[in-house]
Amino acid sequence: MSTETLNRYLYDSKLKAYAIMRRTTYILTILSIGLLIYAHGVVKSPVRLQILYYAIDFILAVFVIIYLLRILYNFERVRFLRRTWFEGVLMAVILVNQIGTYLLHFPLVYIFFEWLGIPLSVELYRIAISLYMLVLLLIELFETKIYLQTVRLKSSITFILSFVFLILGGACLLMLPKMTNAPAGMGFVDALFMSASASCVTGLAVVDPGTYFTFAGQVVLLMLVQSGGLGILTFATFFASLMRQGLGFKQNVAMHQLLESETLFSTKRLLRQLIFLTITIEAIGAIIIFMTWGPAAEFPNLGAKIFYSVFHAVSAFCNAGFSLYPEGLYSEPVRVAYVMHLVVAILILFGGIGFPTIMDVLSPKAMRRRMDAPWQNWKLLSRVTIYTSAALIFFGTFFFFFLEYFNTLSHLSFVEALITSFFQSVTTRTAGFNTVDISALNVPTLLVFLVLMFIGASPGSTGGGIKTTTFLVVLLSVLTTIRGRDNLEVGRRTIPHSVSYKAFSVFTFAVLIDMGFIFLLSITDGQYDILRLAFEQVSAFATVGLSTGITAGLSDPGKMIIVLSMFIGRVGTLTLALALSTRAKSTSYKYPPTHLPVG
Repeated sequence: MSTETLNRYLYDSKLKAYAIMRRTTYILTILSIGLLIYAHGVVKSPVRLQILYYAIDFILAVFVIIYLLRILYNFERVRFLRRTWFEGVLMAVILVNQIGTYLLHFPLVYIFFEWLGIPLSVELYRIAISLYMLVLLLIELFETKIYLQTVRLKSSITFILSFVFLILGGACLLMLPKMTNAPAGMGFVDALFMSASASCVTGLAVVDPGTYFTFAGQVVLLMLVQSGGLGILTFATFFASLMRQGLGFKQNVAMHQLLESETLFSTKRLLRQLIFLTITIEAIGAIIIFMTWGPAAEFPNLGAKIFYSVFHAVSAFCNAGFSLYPEGLYSEPVRVAYVMHLVVAILILFGGIGFPTIMDVLSPKAMRRRMDAPWQNWKLLSRVTIYTSAALIFFGTFFFFFLEYFNTLSHLSFVEALITSFFQSVTTRTAGFNTVDISALNVPTLLVFLVLMFIGASPGSTGGGIKTTTFLVVLLSVLTTIRGRDNLEVGRRTIPHSVSYKAFSVFTFAVLIDMGFIFLLSITDGQYDILRLAFEQVSAFATVGLSTGITAGLSDPGKMIIVLSMFIGRVGTLTLALALSTRAKSTSYKYPPTHLPVG
């Protein structure tokens, strides 16, 4: 039978077949996610677990069959395979493993990882299936936009809702019995706190992630950090564009605003670059961290060492600050691993500098373009973020070194003290790792940290704070006013007054939120002095994660205030910026000017 004859034979049943396959995919995806969550978090009986694995493997086999039917019913099969290559690779791996396990009694995946020297337990295999099914669920839910065209939500609202669902979903997962080593499980407030801290890439913790959570719980925490660092909406959009029909106009607009791409039509390309760049940086960082663990850092097996390396690389690049050690990087096994500290600091810098700047400065295309035309300068955004970040790092390193030289740095050599000062200056603005005891810092150092945390990272990054560009515009606006000039100029460019208004709005919004929440914390947790409460609040709002040690001791109302602060700090300033970026209603009249005394 020729290809043309086959296509004619299948043509009449194509629409009906696609409808059946789509509905089957929806139902089985939801069912498999439910089974996986049930297996991960609740079931302890080996017999019942084995039954669940059989059911999950059956569902995966059905997905392979559906993919093959989609190839059959697509009349441009070569083009379809090229467009869905990623999904095809996953299906091929599943098919080979299923045939090897159930027909040939040769579990290829297990044997492959054992050959690498990594004992692949049932837990690891379960996690791998979970990740795939979660991605598939996001794709299927994303494609329901065809049936939900009556819903009209602004991109900023969609972004906020994505974080709300991510936080609530993470809290529910962390409350499952098998996610923690605690006999009674995790309470709702603590689970919500940890989920919000991970999703908002903050790093504040009410429990020790390394000992309180099981391996499954740590993986959930890692997934929340990765999803929150880039935004769950980014992942859903990327995988939908990678595997299926691409982006709609509305999704392009949302991603254009969130990722600050130059043109609307470059958003899909930018998304692909963003994801692959993230994976590449995190992978390289994990490999280097793997090779630079200090001699005192011992691991039970190779798999644990790999997981620790990946966890800290992702946490660093996403500027989350979570560590699997009880006192962070100040813990005894890694306290003197200074090479590893520098690697973590570099990952933090990459994550906090912003994706637009990374792509402008370090992307292969940009580097080739500058080699051909060396006179071309970086874009203004790149210059502002790099120079401002460098100045803030130098400022933080200088003050930390001299303020703490006879305190927390007194037992270190000059080089060790300098590296520690540099690391704390980098991590204080957004990441939240610590290589010193934060509770032992001098008051002037804490005040310097408050300033650095409030400023935060750069636009389009995984970090928080009011952003380096906002700080620079506010600072230069003040200097311009003092000098009596009419225009704000940066890099031989004039910054519009609307940008200054926007910067002052974000700055004022952040100050009011911090002051209001510090006031509330002084009521709910008055046992702590105001400086510690202010440090905790600014750290939460700027999604930094540093603490003087009071996080676990906060009351439940205090923890909820910090949760709200982390959430507003992650999405609030961005939402305000997007709202201020929308086109204002123009008017053809203007009221008469008047003078109002100020100052």
